[in-house]
Amino acid sequence: MSNLLDYLIWRGDLSMKAAPFQAVDSLVLCRLSYVSFDDLLKEEDGPVSIRQAAQKRLETLQEDKTPLGKPISAQDQQLLSLLSESERFADWTICRYVNELDTQEEKQFSAMTLQSGEGFAYLAYRGTDNTLVGWKEDFNMSFRTPVPAQQAAVKYLMETASRTTDNLCLGGHSKGGNLAVYAASFCPPEIQARIASVYNNDGPGFQQSTIEQPGYQAIKARIHTFVPQSSVIGMLMEHEEAYTVVHSTQIGLLQHDVYSWEVKRDDFIRLESVTNSSRIVDHTLKEWITAMTPHQREQFFDALYEIAQATHAKTLKEMREGGLQTAKTVLQSLKNVDEPTRKIILQGLKILWTAALDNLPEGKPVKDLPKRKEQPKEPIQKKAKGTRMSHMVTKKKNP
Repeated sequence: MSNLLDYLIWRGDLSMKAAPFQAVDSLVLCRLSYVSFDDLLKEEDGPVSIRQAAQKRLETLQEDKTPLGKPISAQDQQLLSLLSESERFADWTICRYVNELDTQEEKQFSAMTLQSGEGFAYLAYRGTDNTLVGWKEDFNMSFRTPVPAQQAAVKYLMETASRTTDNLCLGGHSKGGNLAVYAASFCPPEIQARIASVYNNDGPGFQQSTIEQPGYQAIKARIHTFVPQSSVIGMLMEHEEAYTVVHSTQIGLLQHDVYSWEVKRDDFIRLESVTNSSRIVDHTLKEWITAMTPHQREQFFDALYEIAQATHAKTLKEMREGGLQTAKTVLQSLKNVDEPTRKIILQGLKILWTAALDNLPEGKPVKDLPKRKEQPKEPIQKKAKGTRMSHMVTKKKNP
């Protein structure tokens, strides 16, 4: 199985002029946005090359240190190492690194701007991290628009655009893909005109009222959405743009991991369609959400979040490590909640269970489930001409 790491080994010695920027390059930068540079980079700092930033982060690991207690996976370490040695990316610069977490506002937002030095800036939005508040904000998207991270994404784009004359490209994975699309949809028209492409890698969609907005409709043709064959996250809520199916070597929810997405030479291995199981889950979740009013969704997710907070865990990892004690705390919290809250939780779970039963193949033929429009399997360069480096202007000033 070959993935984005193999892509860097195969193509890392090729400049952007020799091989134009395309979808796998975007995924590389989106994954880089997950690496914490909190103790190395600040928003007000000047540009730092990817080579310097990657080497500094790797040095802290060699000294048996992890950034602010956040371990980096072995694959991310390899990504940093390959990027630091890559002719394709090493001399790109990172600037405007931000990472914001606000438990009171229920906000998790992080982004960085990467510049090629040839008139092209890529704004990479980080997806949901391991924090409970990050996941809570994701759930909030089902009943509230905009959520704080979406507002921050628009502000970040506008401030970055005001500091550079570069052509712009936006992207992200998971919630980061949603933020990239939202920012491109709700920025001023003069900034939207500078956006060549938006890459949404298995990110959730929006409420119907959002995709009907003129800004979304104006940018829709420049959105390039990629999902694995059994996608769950990327099929959530509403999408109107076409999408491309990428083969993942994992199963179920584990396909959300971009390191499982297969690459051949300079492109993803593309499939004709998502699996039947993906469409079943998609239809089930949509029925579940639409069966509840926005207020009911808010009450349901607030109740679950309150129970999770009772464990005093800040991250999903801490909840898992709590093991039996975490389970006991959750059960005790369920027992102690007031009767109205308990009814809200049980009602929400009942609606989910009913939707799941209705969408089993025995209850409704899979072939009858609605399908989203899928992009044809053709080279990404034909679908996103604006991302070719040779088409970018060379005039530039750093944000």
